Amino acid sequence: MPRPREDFEDLRALEFREPAEVLDADKLYTIYEVARLLQGVDSGEELDVETENVLLDWAIPWMLKYSEAFVFAEPESEDEPGYYGLAQE
Repeated sequence: MPRPREDFEDLRALEFREPAEVLDADKLYTIYEVARLLQGVDSGEELDVETENVLLDWAIPWMLKYSEAFVFAEPESEDEPGYYGLAQE
């Protein structure tokens, strides 16, 4: 349910970090690992499904915004996620 703006004391501009600030140029990551790193969480940390979904809600638009900065590698099998990394300049 929407809330009135005056309910919030601290309104900030939405800022996105650059992909090179989040990812190592020599590694490829699953979307789940990207989502964790984007929020400052260790990429291997186990999270509950609800938290993982919230992190994905932030990661997917971020990756779309910076899509030209990424490359994609096919998953090792059909039941696994693909891998993303920084494009080489």
